[in-house]
Amino acid sequence: MTQSPESLTAQLLDAARTAGADAADAIVMQGTSLSIDVRTGALEHAERAEAVDLGLRVFVGQRSATVSASDTASKTLEEMAVRAIAMAQEAPEDPYTGLADADQLARDIDVARLELHDPTPEPSPASLQEDAQAAEAAALENKGVTQVQSASAGYSARHVHLAATNGFSGGYSRTSRALSCVAIAGAGTGMERDVDGDSRTFQSDLRDPREIGTQAAERAVARLDARKPPTGSFPVLFDERIASSLIGHLLVAINGSSIARGASWLRDARGQSVLPDHLSLVEDPHRPRASGSRPFDAEGLPTQRREIVKDGVLTGWTLDLATGRKLGLPSTGNAGRGASSAPSPSTWNVALSQGEASRADLLRDMGIGLLVTSMIGATINPNTGDYSRGAAGFWVENGEITHAINECTIAGNLRDMLRQIVPANDARAHLSRVVPSLLVPGMTLAGN
Repeated sequence: MTQSPESLTAQLLDAARTAGADAADAIVMQGTSLSIDVRTGALEHAERAEAVDLGLRVFVGQRSATVSASDTASKTLEEMAVRAIAMAQEAPEDPYTGLADADQLARDIDVARLELHDPTPEPSPASLQEDAQAAEAAALENKGVTQVQSASAGYSARHVHLAATNGFSGGYSRTSRALSCVAIAGAGTGMERDVDGDSRTFQSDLRDPREIGTQAAERAVARLDARKPPTGSFPVLFDERIASSLIGHLLVAINGSSIARGASWLRDARGQSVLPDHLSLVEDPHRPRASGSRPFDAEGLPTQRREIVKDGVLTGWTLDLATGRKLGLPSTGNAGRGASSAPSPSTWNVALSQGEASRADLLRDMGIGLLVTSMIGATINPNTGDYSRGAAGFWVENGEITHAINECTIAGNLRDMLRQIVPANDARAHLSRVVPSLLVPGMTLAGN
């Protein structure tokens, strides 16, 4: 019989104690994934994987080491502990490492209210193939589409359990159901492609496959006959699909690891304005059916709602125990980890205040400028926030889209950009990053 993740973490901790660890924590991630790809109406690829990943972190005094494995045999668990102890004894001392105190740990964990696991049966490969085929067929109904590069459907379910010698033990299950379609329009050097997709915790929330295929096709066709924009300073509207990347840069800059190293363009910005005064950025790890929700972090601390930015002002950093100790601050309950790595600060669900205007309103107000729908590459200076990315999208004149744009670069400084953003009201509420389309009034465009 397959051992439960809870049983495996207990065995790992016992092995660590026997090997001579002063303290230890263990994480086990056990899951199943199924993916289906179709092409020209036929099955192209099918894959099913069942895996278990085990991670053990041991402490010997102020030294620590992390090891991982995917074999659950008792001998392997014992060897993991011995190897981890030997590695820890050779590691440098770290005054900030260590487990949480007992009074810091999450208690009375209520996983059910987060709705992280869909109780309906795992979908069959045939049903996933039908969804992918329906998306592909819908895309091909558009006469401007020359082919569908891929139509894919997938499902995953996994259970995570974390335990430590400080007394913490907790776990939860999570499911995910996804569908995507990549359509190609045009031919030769004029070929363009675009994508649409959806990913949900519950199968019943997933968008209709035909809607996804139709949207992918329309997006690809709209990108035909693209040109370079003029070079100069223009307003840039980041479409909702990619606007969260701007907020992502802010989240990286306030990560405790970056702050502790002094390698962040926001390293001195705590208590200062980083967004317009009427905007806030809220983290909520307790949103039901959201991919970023979790009842506790990777160190057993309770997760909690927090205002990262309140009325434009940055309130603090994203911290785990170690980075908090380095900065003389308590953890914010944001430790994340995989089986092969030690905890590090991570961000859960975040939502930016939405505006009152629609995306169409912002297009009208910007007059002449660029609507960005996709980006490639990135050159971002972590110390200054200087920003440069390749972009594609649509040119706007007199508030109306006139033609597609590609092969251009947009540039600015993130500190200045974020302080000026104007949000639309089109954010999708189910995403882990709920960010609407964002207008930046002035950026440098490099095109013709």
